[in-house]
Formats: sequence, structure tokens, C-alpha cells
Amino acid sequence: MQSFSEHYINGARQRILERESVCIYDSTTEAPLATVFLGNRDDVDAAVQAAERAQPAWQALGPDKRAPYLLAIADALEICAAELAHDVSREVGMPIKLSRRIQVDAPIAAWRATATLADTFQFTRVVGNSRVTLTPVGVVAAITPWNYPLHQITAKLAPALLAGCTVVLKPSELAPAVTQRLIAACEQASLPPGVLNIVQGDATVGQALVTHANVQMVSFTGSTAVGCQVASKAAERMKRLSMELGGKSAALVLPGADLARAIKATVGSCFLNSGQTCSAITRLIVARQDYALCRELLAQAANALTLGDPADSNTRVGPLLCAKQRERVHAYMAEAEQLGVDLIAGGMDAPVPATGFFVAPTIYGNVAANSRLAQEEVFGPVLAVQCYDNVQEAIALANGTQYGLAAAVWAADTDTAETVANSLRAGQVDINGARFNPAAPFGGFGLSGLGREGGDYGLDEFLEPRSVQLPEPAY
Repeated sequence: MQSFSEHYINGARQRILERESVCIYDSTTEAPLATVFLGNRDDVDAAVQAAERAQPAWQALGPDKRAPYLLAIADALEICAAELAHDVSREVGMPIKLSRRIQVDAPIAAWRATATLADTFQFTRVVGNSRVTLTPVGVVAAITPWNYPLHQITAKLAPALLAGCTVVLKPSELAPAVTQRLIAACEQASLPPGVLNIVQGDATVGQALVTHANVQMVSFTGSTAVGCQVASKAAERMKRLSMELGGKSAALVLPGADLARAIKATVGSCFLNSGQTCSAITRLIVARQDYALCRELLAQAANALTLGDPADSNTRVGPLLCAKQRERVHAYMAEAEQLGVDLIAGGMDAPVPATGFFVAPTIYGNVAANSRLAQEEVFGPVLAVQCYDNVQEAIALANGTQYGLAAAVWAADTDTAETVANSLRAGQVDINGARFNPAAPFGGFGLSGLGREGGDYGLDEFLEPRSVQLPEPAY
């Protein structure tokens, strides 16, 4: 069993005194996988002080000198890509083929794409007789979740570092392996001491970071409930905030759309990473007259999914992270079944492997708009189907939660789909299966958060504009 017992502060690994620890388990075998030792407020203070000391020199380098460090980190991560994919599959449960492509290769590409912004992003702009310079926010506290560990870390670190900020990262203690490989990558890249500091810990460490007087910005990804607490604490000192929170995203299928394609894409989104995805499409909204055919196609799609060991190349849906996560998902399922929803596939009694934190891919139909299943983020492989009688009712259903992270629209033509898409309160809307664009802004409306990640928009989050008014027009 592995032991994760080191922070990374001021460019050096620092052993965590063996105080409190948590045990994490292999998501498939349920066997103990690792012990993670937890830091405290003193560790946070040391990390923030190191970041403060490093910030002026890091900012003075300029983006063209900072970008090569990002590329070097990407190169170092690529060398251990296979090991990273294996680590994430064991901890989180994503099938290995998907883990390599989504959990590892995509973040590595994001480090490199962010580095290229050094050549294209306008850090200085002219507005009349003003020269506007975009200057780094300062010391950033980055708090990341377990479901896409390297991806979520990259979405914060890469733009923050390019912007000229220094960072104290608190990764999830529930998926620690990625962090250790990131430390090694920073060492191989010769990242200057204090530019990135990593403190292992739980909510106590997170709270210490959020409330630290010398942290200028908090970038948080996680649940809406915890995000609201973070925002409240950060507001006491008017810290800058970037928050990527939960979702209850809907796919809206208009009459005349390709129903089979819409269902295939929706099932793929909902059950990706066993539903442990904030932007997953977890509601399918269809015309009432199409429900019978929709039900048949959904059952076929769900039953074709292979549930099993993520190390098996044939597996399409793996286990959940842990027993607690499985219990949470089961609670939503049990309540839905007690309310008499239409069980289309899966369910509480569906067969699953004898060991592992498995939940069968489950689809419920005729889900009431005011039910918890339609309103709350389950974070498991559960799809809710809702019916509408007219397009305006469909839009109201899609907009009928407090979230607004993602959505999808399916229609017979792009113009109709785009018209409906522009009526949805969601940060990103896919039309007729359009591919994900990592350079476009990613973030949400309402309880799905504040700010955006990705491309220029993600870099903007870590920069403060300063305008200098000149006596003559600026050139």
C-alpha cells in the first residue's frame, strides 16, 4: 500500500508529520490502496509565504519566459502518461482507455495549448489615451476535486502560471497519485522555488487557504454546497473568485431531430466516468409523442454498456470512487423508485460485480420536474427523462433548475437548434453532437459557478486590468 506523506513547498518535498491521515481504496477491488497524510494551517502558511516570495520574480520574467516551463511540465507528464492513466483508473474508476485519452492526454495538451497563449494573448492593450496592462492577481489558492484530478489541476495551474501568478494547490486527498507525479514533473522542469506549492489536506487545509490574508484569489472546483461556503469566506476579504461547481445539464430533443443520435450521445455523456462529471448530461427532455420510441432506444443503449473492471479494455462503465459515493447515488435511486418513476434500465436491483463500488447504468422515465432527481446533482450513472408538449415547455424544463453548466440541443436543422440554444441559461451548449472545444469558455450560470476556464477566457481569470491614462493618445 502506498503512502503519500509529502508536501511540495518552496521547491522542495517536505515530509508531513504523521498526524491525521485518510485511507483510500481501490475503486474496483475495495482493497486499501493508499494512506494520505494531511497537512495543517502551519503548512498552508509556509506555502503561502513561499508563493509570496516567489511572485515578484516570476511576474518579472514575462509570459514568453514563463511559457517554456509549461511546455517542460507537459513533456515530463507525457513520459509517465501510462502510469497516470493507471493511477486514475484505480482511484476514480474510469476505464483505462478513456482514462488515458481524457484524464491524461487532454490535460497534457492543455498545458501546451496554454503555453502558446504567450504569443497570441494581448497582455497590453490600448483604449484611446489609455494603456491597459493585464497584471497577475498575485498568490492564488487552487482547490481541485477528485473526479478529473489532472484535468482540473491543469485548468487552474497552467493559466495561473502563464499569467504570472504563484500558486498554492490543495488537490483532493481522495485522488493523490496525480499530485505526486506533478511534483516530479515540476522538478524535472526546474520550476523556480515557490512558484507552485502543493499542500496535501482535507477541508481544514482548504479553509486555511481560503481565509489566508495573503492569498489574493481562490480558484475552486467542487460541489455547489462547498463552493458557496468558500465564496462566503473569500468575500470577507474581497478575494477574487473563480468557481466551477455542479450541474444538472439537459439534452433537449426537438421534434424532427435524429432521436437515435441524440440518445447515443446523451447516454455517452451521462455515463462517462460513471456519471462522476459535473457537466454530464443527466436529463433528457423529449416530446411526449416520442417517449415510447425513446424508451426503447434508451434501454438498448444502456443494456449494451459493459460494466466492469476499468483495467479491462472492453469495459465502458467502471465503479464509483468509494463506498460513500455509492451510498449517495443509491439514496437518490431509492427515493426515485419509491415515487414510482418508470424504470427503463438498471435500478437498485440490477446486477453488478460482487466487489467494487459499482452502480448499474440507470435510466428513469416520467421524472417529475420538481423531484430531487430532476433538480439535484446525483454524480452517478443515473439519467432522468422528462417529457414536454411544446417547445416553450421544453425550454422551461431545461432552464428549470438552479444550475446552468451545460446543455445540448438536437433539432432537424442547425438554425432551429441555435435559436433554442440561445434561450438556455447554460455556460456551454452543444448543437447536434458538436465536439467539445477546449479553447472556448467553460463555466456556468447560477449555482454552477462564477468565471470561466479554457483558452483566453481562462487566462483572463488570473489577470487584473490596470489602465494608465496618458497625456497623448497611446500607440
